[in-house]
Amino acid sequence: MRATFHVKALVVAIATLSVASMTNAAGLDRSGQDVTAFLQDGTYAEAVYTYIDADVSGVDNNGNDTGDVAESYDFFRYGVKTDINDTFSIGVLYDEPFGAAAAYNGDNNFTGAPTEAIDDLIATQLDGKVPGQTITSAEGLDTYVESIQDDLAAGREQVKQAEAAIAANPALEPALRPTIEAGKAQIAAGEEQLAPLEGLNGYAASQLANTEGTNVEVRSESITAILGAKFGANKEFQVYGGPVAQRIQADVKLRGSAYGPATGYTSHISPDQDYGYLAGISYSKPEIALKAALTYRSEIDHNMKIAESYPLAGLLAGDPAAANQATSMEITTPKSVNFDFQTGINPTTLATAKVRWVPWGDFAIVPPLYNEISKNATQDDTGLPLVDYDDDQWQVELGLAKRLAPALAVSGTVGWDSGAGDPTTSLGPIDGYYSVGLGAKYNVTENWAVSAGGKYLWFGDAKGQLPTKQIVGDFQDNDGYILGVKLSYQDIK
Repeated sequence: MRATFHVKALVVAIATLSVASMTNAAGLDRSGQDVTAFLQDGTYAEAVYTYIDADVSGVDNNGNDTGDVAESYDFFRYGVKTDINDTFSIGVLYDEPFGAAAAYNGDNNFTGAPTEAIDDLIATQLDGKVPGQTITSAEGLDTYVESIQDDLAAGREQVKQAEAAIAANPALEPALRPTIEAGKAQIAAGEEQLAPLEGLNGYAASQLANTEGTNVEVRSESITAILGAKFGANKEFQVYGGPVAQRIQADVKLRGSAYGPATGYTSHISPDQDYGYLAGISYSKPEIALKAALTYRSEIDHNMKIAESYPLAGLLAGDPAAANQATSMEITTPKSVNFDFQTGINPTTLATAKVRWVPWGDFAIVPPLYNEISKNATQDDTGLPLVDYDDDQWQVELGLAKRLAPALAVSGTVGWDSGAGDPTTSLGPIDGYYSVGLGAKYNVTENWAVSAGGKYLWFGDAKGQLPTKQIVGDFQDNDGYILGVKLSYQDIK
């Protein structure tokens, strides 16, 4: 006799798997943009809290320990869905799809006074430009500038004394005037030589006084409204879609010698909200608890206000004001495709699979001032982005859920994330991961349930690189964990 997989009995196992799944992925991916709340039967609502703590450490090019650069973070996900009738359903989803949180501390090339970078810049800037001198360090430049300033001060005093002598005795004019004019010419030439050196020396002093560490934070929010329509002989098919409102903001600080002449760069990208869409199709066969859904999310173009501070820009322009610029920039958050699948194995056991694809290889953050100054290094009209990725992301997660009692179920998952390429940005040096997870769900009442879950992640080793493709760090043997808790309500008529 064929077993019938009663959907109501399996609900306790189904929702368990989504507590801490599909998070902390490649690129800036965070939530996995889960839509399974809308795919639940009947009236459904959930509130999910997720906490992520990753340990990502390595060494810089000098072998210094970077410490843990990945800051812990948390986020929420909400979803509500109901059936208007046996054909139409509506729902609203909230999540925080993209983000980053990294901070460097300690004594390494990503923090503190960028001595090596400043010395390299001085050697490059002054190569062959100071007659009779070879200046290759900030200390050497400061010493040379002070000697010129002392010489100029002495010359001005001599001119002053000569003019005072003429004022006291005009008869000395023919003898002293040529000396005075020659002295003034030497002073003018010395001042002209000193001006750019003083600018470079001041720039070096200000950068060497900086004791901050590199830091990046990206936050986003997304609200999706969905309308679904079922069709087919048994309403087994459903098409769904709707608008997506997305808000994103970011802050970046580059510090230390690792970033070369870009050290000291700071940017604040103000919050911006823009719109895209979601579209999908699903299939269900309730008698075996089978559900399959394919969901597409569009790119979303943001035109964002950005305030940049780039000390090198002021130095190159010979104008400190040029170091600060407030303009706008374009950021396009990537499209994605999610495939969600589940099927009953027996009346108390459910198997699931999730697959996600995100083309991070098409994504880049290109701040205008940063990009313009980078053209000095690239010697072209393209310049460099602040952040980009080489590869697209693939993510797979497989799971099993088992109902142990009428009100209790447990679940387990294994997962893999391809990462977005290695080497990767030094602001997020992870090349994918493998994961295992466990979860449990308890039905407090017929409709209300509490779920909790956790996941352990083994991160792929990665080389941290600059936009110039220079490797500046090596990050190996890192891991992390995710904890999640969910409160859910479901009413199946």
